[in-house]
Amino acid sequence: MRRNDTAPTTRKVQGGIFLPKPQNAITIAVSSRVLFNMDKEQQIYEQKGMEDYLKYQIEHEMEPFAPGPAFPFVKALEAVNTRLRELYPESEELFDVVLMTNSHAHAGLRLINTINHHQLFIERFCMTGGNSPIGYLKAYHTNLYLSADPMKVREALEEGIAAATMFNPPEKRTEVSETQLRVAFDGDAVLFSDESERIFKAHGLDKFFEHEKTHENTLLDHGPLKGFLESLGKLQKKFYAKDQRLDCPIRTYLVTARSAASSGTRALKTLRSWGLETDEALFLAGAPKGPMLEKIRPHIFFDDQMFHVEGASQLGTVAAHVPYGVAQKLLQQKPAKENTKDFSAATN
Repeated sequence: MRRNDTAPTTRKVQGGIFLPKPQNAITIAVSSRVLFNMDKEQQIYEQKGMEDYLKYQIEHEMEPFAPGPAFPFVKALEAVNTRLRELYPESEELFDVVLMTNSHAHAGLRLINTINHHQLFIERFCMTGGNSPIGYLKAYHTNLYLSADPMKVREALEEGIAAATMFNPPEKRTEVSETQLRVAFDGDAVLFSDESERIFKAHGLDKFFEHEKTHENTLLDHGPLKGFLESLGKLQKKFYAKDQRLDCPIRTYLVTARSAASSGTRALKTLRSWGLETDEALFLAGAPKGPMLEKIRPHIFFDDQMFHVEGASQLGTVAAHVPYGVAQKLLQQKPAKENTKDFSAATN
């Protein structure tokens, strides 16, 4: 039977909304444990095993899970899709959320009931029954993978997939926008490679500044989340093309411990060479990131150092850890605070 080349490129689902093909969409894969609060269920699994876990899920399948740390982020993705569909009804350049879980399919009904309860638009599920999700992430052309399992996140990063570990949301979570997606990125070892970070760790602050000044016109290599920023920028340009730059539902931030005058030039030149930009750039010169993020109110903040992730979380920001680069090797050797580029002494 010959393939019908005139067949529609999208699949229509309930409510008249079209699902884009994975290769055309910006695919965000989220684990069930970060989309929803499944702490109790995880505890049952770890303490009593798979059979008791499945039994509990089936017995409680009509009880929806509470939202988890990635829930506001996913809701913001859907808000962006709504605006995109208004402007480009036939376009497949949309966010496509895939729910990933290593649970057995028997536990799937509770997840479906929860998604319907919260009125989320998630049609793609991947229930791996304990197997690694990495192969499926590749098949879905995943642009970003969020999980509570740091081992799976590292595995994804090793395969070239942008990924980050999420944690339980802070007790007093900062309220975020329901109409504008806000994403904040660290620079080194997140958007950029860890080249400069390695200089700092090995030789100290003075050598770091000297290295950055010498290589001011040498572009940094890309980091693990460069591609995700690129995807966000691609969608932003679709709004700019409709003269909606000032009303764009996506806003991006660079929040870095670098100082502007002595090491910021190289970062900005690198972004420019990639054809990328962030709406705002904050060079903090070693100051804590938490207070600034509290003002930004991002749906998610990505950083390679747990010290910054914890500091942001303490002030109500949902932060995700990107376990990439030299900082991870030193994590067990030094206290977290010593793993930051503290530029305050030099700037003072």
